[in-house]
Amino acid sequence: MIRTPLRPLASILAARANGEDPDAIENENRRIRHEHMRDRDRMRAEGRLLVLGVFFFCAFAVVGARMGLLAVSEPAEPRAIAPGSIISNTRADIVDRNGNILATNMDTHALYAQPPHLIDPTGSAQKLVEIFPDLKVERLVKDFTGSRKFLWIKKKISPEQMQAVHDIGDPGLLFAPRDMRLYPNGKLAAHVMGGASFGREGVRAAEVIGVAGVEKYFDDYLSDPANAGKPLQLSLDLTVQAAAERVLWGGMKLMNAKGATSILMDVKTGEVVSVVSLPSFDPNDRPRPAIEGDPSDSPLFNRSVQGVYELGSTFKIFAAAQAMELGLVNENTMINTAGPMKVGGHSIGEFKNKNYGTITVSQIIEKSSNRGTGRLALMIGKERQKEFLEKLGLLEKTPFEIVEASGGRPLLPERYTDLSAVTISYGHGISTTAMHLAAGYAIIANGGRVVKPTLLKKTGPQLGERVISERVAAAARQMLRDVVVGDDGTASFGEVPGYYVAGKTGSADKPRPSGGYYADKTITTFATMFPVHDPKYVLVVTLDEPVETSSDKPRRTAGWTAVPVAAEMIRRIAPLLGMRPTIETPPPAGITLTSSN
Repeated sequence: MIRTPLRPLASILAARANGEDPDAIENENRRIRHEHMRDRDRMRAEGRLLVLGVFFFCAFAVVGARMGLLAVSEPAEPRAIAPGSIISNTRADIVDRNGNILATNMDTHALYAQPPHLIDPTGSAQKLVEIFPDLKVERLVKDFTGSRKFLWIKKKISPEQMQAVHDIGDPGLLFAPRDMRLYPNGKLAAHVMGGASFGREGVRAAEVIGVAGVEKYFDDYLSDPANAGKPLQLSLDLTVQAAAERVLWGGMKLMNAKGATSILMDVKTGEVVSVVSLPSFDPNDRPRPAIEGDPSDSPLFNRSVQGVYELGSTFKIFAAAQAMELGLVNENTMINTAGPMKVGGHSIGEFKNKNYGTITVSQIIEKSSNRGTGRLALMIGKERQKEFLEKLGLLEKTPFEIVEASGGRPLLPERYTDLSAVTISYGHGISTTAMHLAAGYAIIANGGRVVKPTLLKKTGPQLGERVISERVAAAARQMLRDVVVGDDGTASFGEVPGYYVAGKTGSADKPRPSGGYYADKTITTFATMFPVHDPKYVLVVTLDEPVETSSDKPRRTAGWTAVPVAAEMIRRIAPLLGMRPTIETPPPAGITLTSSN
């Protein structure tokens, strides 16, 4: 900066020449300079104050806007910033209808290694194999002495194993905290639970995700931190499930079957109180899926919702109920079941070539006549039959809350002909799951209203559209009762004293993968309800390739295989359901006694 002298020489000389005082000139120059300095400092200060004011205004505006947004937004559960806090302790428990634990979390650890920090790689590898026999010494030594910086050794270890590894004393062996999904009941309800595994993993924590069953179906709910203290309550009853599994396992072994399934359903709510599929597995140590062979041979295969089979004569009651609902027949209408009977160029025969002659509709169900049911189907017509089956929910996948249920879609013939209607009326030509059948029988049991199978506990009846009238449903139940107690019934082993069982047997030849049917392999089913005068539950028991060998000739029909297993199951589980056996004979189904006055 160029400074102007206070007393420039030229100004002094000119002032003296004009007779002026040089000191006055100097004072004036000093005054002018000070005014300039004052004005400059004032402008600088005012600029700084303006900038500071703008800054404070913006800050208060941002804070105010944020407060306004928070005031109008929905409250949300706060999440911790640390990844470990988000992953750990967030998966909700699963409990049965009585609050008993089915799945919960347990604190455990994973084992990992940092090879550069290992003091004795070879010795540590040998000691690890002693603790974990499934590990290989050669592989561990190769990993420990190679170029790897990090190595997972075990994703889950027990406290005893953790202590044993700790005793090795090598600083390169470290532990990572984990939340492990624990199923304290082991194999019990394994196909419902499905199982869980680790998703995103870190040294400090790992995400637990569902891989099958309800764990995967409700994964979003279970993994939501907001639901950590709100267990998922299922409709299962743990004690009933345990009894059903034990009885079904014994029945499967006694009948030499390769697999079995059972379903116990509340007829008014659709709640599945018990569902069993055998063989089973332990979800704590879920096996790997089979990559070859028949999928049904794997213990992971859920026969209750994935096993799509022809369920045989259990379908006959649907044809009889529809014919009565349409007013075409009643339970006492006489139907000629004598042969021959040909439909679409194919002969319709009876089991063991029997000939029942002219019998009532009720006797058609009791004796399980194929021709009688086929003639009812022809009276109904294929279009009306298909529409009725759709209303029953037998032509679409069930809305059951496990992921495997989506694969159990019923199979129908490509061309729905009169022959299709006849064969479908007695359970051939259509393949469904045992869960479909249970839902269909629940409609008859509850008086004709649709119910949807569910694994969630309900607080009251969940009745849907009416499909058949109460009168027809009562008549159908009486027919099913005659199957058990009638002179010619096919389920004479199904009666349980005091519980008034009603039901229908079904024996279907098992189809070959290459086409046709096996001559010595069957799927046998007993669909039942109890007590018949006021049904509370439907029970379906299905055995895969059973053979009853107590006599010289092997017997493979449902009356000899599935029926006694179902009867024993009812005998065991009915008391657990709070049902007491009735001593006095109840009134016939659908008939109400009134005063004669």
